[in-house]
Amino acid sequence: MKNTAFKKKLHACGPKPADGSALETQRTHQKKRKEPCDPRALERGVRQLLADKVSGTLVGLWLLIPEYLRLGIYDLLCGWCGASPDRVEPRLGLQLVNEAALCVTGMRQARSLTQRGFEAACGLPFVATDQAIHELLAQQTIGQTQDLQVALGRIRQASGHFQGRVLAIDPHRMRSYSKRQMRRFQTKQNPTAQKYAQTFFCLDADTGQPVAFTTATASRTAAQAAMELLDLTAQILHASSQRLLVLADTEHISAELFDHVLEKTPFDLLAPMPRQRGVYERIARIPPQQFTPQWAGYATLSRPYTFINGQNPLHQLLQRQGEPPADCSFKAFIATSQRNELDALTRDYPARWHIEEFFNQNQELGWQRAGTQNLNIRYAQMTAALMAQAAIHQLRQRLGAPYRDWEAAHLARNLFAGLDGDLRVDHDTIVVTYYNAPNPESLRTHYEHLPTKLRRQNINHNIPWLYDFKLDFRFR
Repeated sequence: MKNTAFKKKLHACGPKPADGSALETQRTHQKKRKEPCDPRALERGVRQLLADKVSGTLVGLWLLIPEYLRLGIYDLLCGWCGASPDRVEPRLGLQLVNEAALCVTGMRQARSLTQRGFEAACGLPFVATDQAIHELLAQQTIGQTQDLQVALGRIRQASGHFQGRVLAIDPHRMRSYSKRQMRRFQTKQNPTAQKYAQTFFCLDADTGQPVAFTTATASRTAAQAAMELLDLTAQILHASSQRLLVLADTEHISAELFDHVLEKTPFDLLAPMPRQRGVYERIARIPPQQFTPQWAGYATLSRPYTFINGQNPLHQLLQRQGEPPADCSFKAFIATSQRNELDALTRDYPARWHIEEFFNQNQELGWQRAGTQNLNIRYAQMTAALMAQAAIHQLRQRLGAPYRDWEAAHLARNLFAGLDGDLRVDHDTIVVTYYNAPNPESLRTHYEHLPTKLRRQNINHNIPWLYDFKLDFRFR
């Protein structure tokens, strides 16, 4: 019988990596394969991929690469994983960022991301499997990822993403299907107590952009997490002569938190008091003449307040709505400093609801469902989503309407994964051609002759994870 074994598995005959390193990759929907991942093999694979040209529907993702360059995303990833730019580790981090931008969830083998331009955008000749990504994230500590958040936040502040006047903090709970023993929560939508993973966000209330977040087990209270979150935020936002106002919810009413904010942070805190019957009965007995009328049916009052177990004097801000006084309703707030109660209650505090708009628009980037309960891994996954959100925000601002108002999932479906195009190399430039782009004139303004535009902005137009190729776009 003739031996035909020499005809099979020709891919295994290539040069072996010098250090013997190999990575499990998701070659197709059902097929996995070990691939060499040393720097020489990566460069050879990416250059071959570009030389072969690529046609697919995920080349829309390449619109984010200029924003990655402007934000220094790849340099941040290199510092986070402690690897040089030619190594595989920061490229796997970039794969996580691009996956977040595409709003993909679930197992990678069900996504079929290969062979459509996705892996080339990450500087990889393959798509790494869940296990390979898990091993990368397991090596990073929460401290390293917090340092990454701080560095990203400072870049965003320098880029004008934050006004730094009013901040909003709020917990964001995600349904968890973990088998672990953990605290259960009841929600208004589902009265049956269920397992949730907790994330706590700090948002710039004026711009609607996230400054930082932290995560914890389900047993941690919002007040406990807020102390860590505000300490992280203080490292990002530069201190000014005026203390920044932080808006919180009733979950944050705690003497320990208010004392911490006064003594150890550059912030002021404002939060509504829980609607406890005894508290509001005493407020209703306050003589009407002590309130300051602001307009018909609305009056305010500021007076000293101290928690029973608190260490610092605070201020209670009261608002009275309705006429006559006997038929009025009241609402009480606690503040760490004396403020103009009219501005604080009617202008500043309503801005807190921008954080709900942020969740509705961006939670599908990676803040909608909880996977593993290993906090260092969850922290890294969600920080990759934070980096994707920063780049998408800059893209939205650049493109304007209608992209500016699209939710993350809509943008991923109709822009990043909805454009037919191809990649080809022209000398030292990767040229991305789109054939069905909406509003091509608007896109052409920002992306044609991109190297020249980046040079004018003092941005290095060489892409470090693509071996210093330049990038340009064409619209047909």
